[in-house]
Amino acid sequence: MSGKLFVIGFGPGSFEHITKRAREALQESDVIIGYSTYVDLIRGLLTNQQIVSTGMTEEVARAREAVRQAEEEGKKVAVISSGDSGVYGMAGLVYEVLVEKGWTEATGVPIEIVPGISAINSCGAILGAPIMHDACTISLSDHLTPWELIAKRIDAAGMADFVIALYNPRSGRRTRQIVEAQRILLQYRSPDTPVGIVKSAYRERETVVVTTLAQMLEHDIGMLTTVIIGNTSTFVYDGKMITPRGYQRKYTLSADEQPLKPHQRLRVENEPWSLEASEERLASAPAAPATPATPKAERPVAVTEDRVTATEPANLAATSTAVLEAPPVTEEAAPKAPFAWAMEALTAINAAKGIETKPAVGQVNRPVSSFTPEMIFECAVSPGVANKKITPLQMMAIAEVAGEKGEIEYTPHHQMILRVPTANPDSITSRLRELGLILSPIGDVLQVKACDFCDGEKKDSIPYADELHQKLGGKEMPKELKIGFNGCGMACYGAVQEDIGIVFRKGKFDLFLGAKTVGRNAHSGIPVAEGIEKEEIVPLVERIVNRFKKEAFPNERFHKFFQRVGELEGFAWYEPAKAEIENAACGD
Repeated sequence: MSGKLFVIGFGPGSFEHITKRAREALQESDVIIGYSTYVDLIRGLLTNQQIVSTGMTEEVARAREAVRQAEEEGKKVAVISSGDSGVYGMAGLVYEVLVEKGWTEATGVPIEIVPGISAINSCGAILGAPIMHDACTISLSDHLTPWELIAKRIDAAGMADFVIALYNPRSGRRTRQIVEAQRILLQYRSPDTPVGIVKSAYRERETVVVTTLAQMLEHDIGMLTTVIIGNTSTFVYDGKMITPRGYQRKYTLSADEQPLKPHQRLRVENEPWSLEASEERLASAPAAPATPATPKAERPVAVTEDRVTATEPANLAATSTAVLEAPPVTEEAAPKAPFAWAMEALTAINAAKGIETKPAVGQVNRPVSSFTPEMIFECAVSPGVANKKITPLQMMAIAEVAGEKGEIEYTPHHQMILRVPTANPDSITSRLRELGLILSPIGDVLQVKACDFCDGEKKDSIPYADELHQKLGGKEMPKELKIGFNGCGMACYGAVQEDIGIVFRKGKFDLFLGAKTVGRNAHSGIPVAEGIEKEEIVPLVERIVNRFKKEAFPNERFHKFFQRVGELEGFAWYEPAKAEIENAACGD
């Protein structure tokens, strides 16, 4: 009979979150070895397996017993861990025991590590989305790791602005570690930094609290608790902790006249920052203020939400835990630094135990980080629908608002893209509009691309181009949509090459639909109508656009939509004539 070792992570503890392979491995095993609380959590999945359960601090003994039974008695042994066995679990200890015995994979007892859902993931899911950016896990248990090393890791994580998941935060005998962790982190982060406290995730006695770094110790924290501390960009919305995917955000005009919203247009390419950009930011950043930042509207202060039963604040006298709430900032008195609050809390704890607190020697009181996510405002800028000339005054204004850190991108669509790091976009938009420039959103929106109407000489159809821009320009679409508008039959600005082409000829309009605008097999739009009356063109195009907006699939180009539906406003799609394409001599 050949033995085998399974090291199984069974996740947070609920049966529905245990993987299929973990269930199978439990059933295959002859012996189950684990911490008694963990054995109880999975007892309902066991049949007639032998159970070996031990106490909290007997991990090494469990690992040795598992290896002995697998090697000497030829049994299939499952060593269980909550969460993932490779994250503060039993996997490493089992391997260490095997290494001591000279085990090799080729000749030794087989071993299978079965992964599970770790607490950082399960608790993060309950709290919302706090782990969306760089994060780390730190165990506060100094049973196997020196506290000095743990403290260094907390300090480094706080300085680097990691989202931090604290495992094993407090036990009956270990009460000071979580207090020290708070003290260290308050040197780097605002007291109102969001903190999520999850106890017994996905189990019957689950409780959830969303609070702040300054107030976290007022709540029940124990060995079954995971504490997740946000970074400087984490915020709370409707009781959920949310960490943006990047520090740098892009946002644009949702419509030409609507308010600007900083949360719009988050993009993957904005994070992480490049090395050059981060160095430039650090070099030009002003000194951080020495006083804690006051809570802002976008970072709600304390929200408490218990999914089962509300957890009452801890009794300070009974638990010897003292947490001082950050006093409000007033003009009369400057607020205390976070380090001072933490030291007062530590002094109160020690006083309750009859211990004298010595003043910190050589302690560097680091200011709370004043870093805020950089917002990149972006919009399209053009001198007008028909006007293609930018005055020197307008050009200088665009350059000035862009500044050294902004950028101006030339495009083939009769507009420039302006990108500016700013927290006050109104100052930019108001200045540019005062100079007569048209600002439009970018992305999957509608744009009216008109010609210059022979420098304004062929002006009869300009009012219709302006009306289309006023009614449809900047509207959000399933996919970017461009309306080409030319003021004479020459169509020298290529209206027929756009998604919707409009050509003014002999006092009436011709309409083209479904041009394929890119690719080697690009083609002009299908000429669906000629001689459309002036008063009919705008309502007709509005109906076509509204149907595309309503019925098109996300990211579906207009020519594919036209082909799929087969008919728009009575105009039927048909296969355009295909040009014969010879292979290029260069081989492309």
